[in-house]
Amino acid sequence: MNEIEHKILVLGLSKSGIAAAKLAKKRGADVFLSEGKNISGEENFLKIQELNSLGIHTEYGGHTEHFIENADLAITSPGIPPHSEIIQKLKSKNIPVISELEFAYRQSKTPFIIITGTNGKTTTTALTQHILSKKLKTKECGNIGFPPCNMADENLDYFVCEASSFQLEMTVDLKPYISVWTNFTPDHIDWHQGLDNYFKAKAKVFKSPQAPKFSVLNAKDPKLLDFAKEAEGTVFMFAGNIGENCCYEENGEIILKKNNIKESIISLDECPLIGEHNYQNIMCSIICASLTGIDNKTIKEAIMEFRAPEHRLEFVTEKQGIKFYNDSKATNPEAAIVAINSFNNTNVALIAGGRDKNTDLKEFCDSINKHIKTVILIGEATDRFEQNLKNNGFKNIIREKTLESAIDKGIEIKPDVILLSPACASFDMFSSYENRGEVFKEYVLSRV
Repeated sequence: MNEIEHKILVLGLSKSGIAAAKLAKKRGADVFLSEGKNISGEENFLKIQELNSLGIHTEYGGHTEHFIENADLAITSPGIPPHSEIIQKLKSKNIPVISELEFAYRQSKTPFIIITGTNGKTTTTALTQHILSKKLKTKECGNIGFPPCNMADENLDYFVCEASSFQLEMTVDLKPYISVWTNFTPDHIDWHQGLDNYFKAKAKVFKSPQAPKFSVLNAKDPKLLDFAKEAEGTVFMFAGNIGENCCYEENGEIILKKNNIKESIISLDECPLIGEHNYQNIMCSIICASLTGIDNKTIKEAIMEFRAPEHRLEFVTEKQGIKFYNDSKATNPEAAIVAINSFNNTNVALIAGGRDKNTDLKEFCDSINKHIKTVILIGEATDRFEQNLKNNGFKNIIREKTLESAIDKGIEIKPDVILLSPACASFDMFSSYENRGEVFKEYVLSRV
């Protein structure tokens, strides 16, 4: 790509900030990386040392005028909201502000497949990458994998990019080959200062001037079904037989329809991922794979061998007639409901609880009444969860002190499925949801 003969300001000592700074320096820019917070720890100081060795200017503990003045472009990290003082200051000085994702697009010849949405984007990105990699040179990036700036000069067919609303908010010229929107529910309202702004941030890569060649939208999401009228490029709907281009379930088969020609891709029984939400993720990936030229046989084979990303309704093992699922990523009731609703006419023991987020539990309890036979509660949320369940008419509740004893009790009662989907944060008993999920898996495998 062309050399950059400008001063570039990079905000944030994040993975994406470091990647953008290195790429800008490689392109010949005079690069200034500014971290607003004080830093500590050997790892962060080693990052600073490396950047300095490359000739990149660094500062931390605040954004000084020396770093800001005369900047031709600012590249910001996703954690810095648009209403923050530094972003507003840059705008007042007419300094353009873009995301690392936008900078990678400008500096690379590789087309982007952008996958966004409130939920499901990680699984969809991972599955799409898995299928495409069978025939094409692709890499996953963005929120999953590495920042795209790290791979800007690689000879790739596509970037498969999980993109958050934070990243998309600060795009200007990014025109994806395919834009996927998995679903839309309220989230990140504080960051965007309103639900409408959150929606508009994601909608940018579906409309001019950033319109993709193909738009892929959820037919079961009322907001996105309506938005399909505005989306540009060739529109594909998934989870509904709508229009001449769509992907949907019919008689236990996932059907892809292109230009009104129907083809069966895979049966639901052959899919390793379970639940309506995962079938929707699979439909997204099928559309993306087909639009990049992957044949149906390869798509089916790749789906059948795929395994869910860790801690997202992840199948662990089946022993003694019990199937074990790790859904530790479900740190709120809404996420747990998705997992709970994936099981029908099955004897399921649900392990839930942890640090309570004090959100409303009515829908959570309703789903448990429909799909769960036994609830085993652990952690700080036990009392409130138990009371809400009882108030909603659910009585088969067991209290345990630890995750391990909950697993033991679950095995003892011999259900068809033991599901860890806590609906709570992990910090009362674990360092993270990942740590909680690892403990679950390790103990299950040692126990059975």
